[in-house]
Amino acid sequence: QVHLVESGGGLVQTGGSLTLSCVGSEGTSGTYPVGWFRQAPGKEREFVAFANWSGRTTNYLDSVKDRFVISRDNGRNTVYLQMNSLKPEDTAVYYCAVSRALSADTNYYRDSGAYDYWGRGTQVTVSS
Repeated sequence: QVHLVESGGGLVQTGGSLTLSCVGSEGTSGTYPVGWFRQAPGKEREFVAFANWSGRTTNYLDSVKDRFVISRDNGRNTVYLQMNSLKPEDTAVYYCAVSRALSADTNYYRDSGAYDYWGRGTQVTVSS
């Protein structure tokens, strides 16, 4: 069983930055593709970013790709989401997720159905 714990959320002003962390149970990060998703109140869960096992292949939601960076430290079983130039529309609960599937198509990982394990989320609130 894979356990994921997110942290780093909080309240920040428009234009500010936050770095989210997702720590996985031992052996997680070095093996599996990882994604970040978010869910705002009254909205469906939305793909934000993906990184393959090495972190060298990534994929981003268009609205964040010039502002957010996904990275991973497999030695620490940790995946990060660096979020810059935050906007009120980035306000949501952010979740990390791990997929056991291996696909060469990075767009496959934009679908929440590709993921097998989820954390409980961390709240990000951006004030205007």
